[in-house]
Amino acid sequence: MLTTTSYAVLALLGVRPWTTYELKQQMDRSLRTMWPRAASVLYEEPKKLVAHGLARGRVEYTGRRRSTVYEITPEGRRALREWLDEPGGAGPVLEFEALVKVAFADHGDLAQLRATLRAIRADAERRMAATVERMTEYRTSGGPHPERLPVIALTARLLREQNEALLRWAEWAEAEAARWEGVTPETGARVPPDAFSDG
Repeated sequence: MLTTTSYAVLALLGVRPWTTYELKQQMDRSLRTMWPRAASVLYEEPKKLVAHGLARGRVEYTGRRRSTVYEITPEGRRALREWLDEPGGAGPVLEFEALVKVAFADHGDLAQLRATLRAIRADAERRMAATVERMTEYRTSGGPHPERLPVIALTARLLREQNEALLRWAEWAEAEAARWEGVTPETGARVPPDAFSDG
């Protein structure tokens, strides 16, 4: 059975042929922020696509090193177009362990909460730096696939805004927790005045 991951790999094969190693690198570059998957899964997907007749593989050698290069078939292009016909309206799903720890920080102590918020902010800053670097690359050179830049721009804008929102939230939450003396109302936590407001 084909999954969204199958079609994501098929779409990458629609851009150009890749080895599984190159596919993994490209998935990290272009899809990790919106569709993260383990490397072990990605190495199996091209074989699955070949089994369904949607891709084919050919063996190439670089010196003595053997690689299989996968490319999309005409049937694969048809299947990809049919998949794109389905709107895929399900929204994003957030998987965020540190946020779960924030949500249940009242079972621990203030030092733990502050450490978690610091780690979230540091990660958000790292993500923003990577986003700025990527946006600069797209703006100045068009990136490795400038012919795809119009559709890349649509997704890149959302990911940039998502990272900006995460950093804004992390700075806000850290500033709020800095005013607390504990993690419950009894020990000195308070509801931030703007937490549930519209703006």
